[in-house]
Parts: sequence; C-alpha cells; structure tokens
Amino acid sequence: MMEHVDGNALAGPLAEFFSFDATTATARCNGCGAIGELARAMVYRSGAGTVVRCSSCDHVLATLVETAGRAWIGLSGISAIEVPRGPATSSG
Repeated sequence: MMEHVDGNALAGPLAEFFSFDATTATARCNGCGAIGELARAMVYRSGAGTVVRCSSCDHVLATLVETAGRAWIGLSGISAIEVPRGPATSSG
C-alpha cells in the first residue's frame, strides 16, 4: 500500500514548472477542448483582476487577483497544461 506525504513534497517539482515563461505553455480549454499557447488567449484586465479567456470559445481559462501581499490564481477552465522543457537527455 502506498503511503502519502504532505504537500511540501511538491516544492521541488513545482519550482521547475513555475520558473518559466508561462505564456509559452500550451493549455487545453475545458469549454471546447481547444489546445493552444497561453500567449494566444484573450486577456481582460480591470481593477478587480485579470480574466484569461479561450480564443476559440471565450470560456474562462484562468483568473488572477493580486493585492499588495498576496496573489490568487485560478485555473478552473484549463484541463491540462503542457510545459516546454529543455532537450531530453538519455540516462545510462
């Protein structure tokens, strides 16, 4: 039986994914299934925050709200994100 550890185990793996230009990531829309780079999404900014919408169907992909000391990022409209990585290396 596999035992769990707490979320602190994610620190290393997630640090790699959140240290890149996110606009180069490819996301799949929960609304229509379209797949495209986040750089191609439609972004609407206001005093309340930022809304990111699918360029194919206008579905909300993500929301960002920032205050002086915190930030909230919601990715509820994205079913998957593909992150570009460096060249593959072979082991052995």
